[in-house]
Amino acid sequence: MRGSREPFATKGETSGKWGEKHTLPRDRHLQRYEQAVSAHCRLLNGMRHLDALDQRFGQDKIFGGLCAITTALNERREIVQLMPVQSLTFGAQTPSGSQKARAIAELFSVANFDSSNSDDVVQDMWEKWIFIACLSAATCLLRGSIGSIVAASGGREFLAGLVEECSTIATAHGHRPTGFVERAKGQLTLAGSPMTASMFRDMNSGARTEADHVIGDLVVRAETANVAAPKLKLAYTALRVHDQQRGN
Repeated sequence: MRGSREPFATKGETSGKWGEKHTLPRDRHLQRYEQAVSAHCRLLNGMRHLDALDQRFGQDKIFGGLCAITTALNERREIVQLMPVQSLTFGAQTPSGSQKARAIAELFSVANFDSSNSDDVVQDMWEKWIFIACLSAATCLLRGSIGSIVAASGGREFLAGLVEECSTIATAHGHRPTGFVERAKGQLTLAGSPMTASMFRDMNSGARTEADHVIGDLVVRAETANVAAPKLKLAYTALRVHDQQRGN
């Protein structure tokens, strides 16, 4: 089982347009890995990496996964944990992987973080994805914390509308959020909240953002399902301008 924040290696990105088909490299090193791997989990934001891995290795070998941790790079490029929260949720996508998932859960039970073997990890991943997409889109586009946005005229309505947009996209792709919408609205419209997205911090520091993975792919899926998402699209455009200005 393997986790990483780095993007899964791809080849075939010639135009750079998000949403085009990506292919994983076929070479002797990856072929040996393909034969040896028993369970593979990439802890990345979004869902596109899961689609590519499923196609290459098959759903039986690919676990879904997500983690909750708040970190940032300091001026010395060291990773600093901002809050005492660290949890990992994972799970098999198919019944054939359930025994492996239980074995991994047993190993994780003695680790210094909370862990959970989910019965519906793909749904969990979708719900985390649309939450961070809403948080990232709002704080990056409006350039402030949740509390600052809520305090501004029209801010609360903008945030609630963004949650509705992203939830509608998930529903159109077979992952209707169950109880998620009200929880998300509660967190994302909380007066005085200092919460911002890691993407907001990346943007403010002049770093490259995960706009394509977190927001761009969701925009593509909205278009595929004919779901209107004007707020999300506007945020994605703003983030692409930022990334283009820094040479990405």
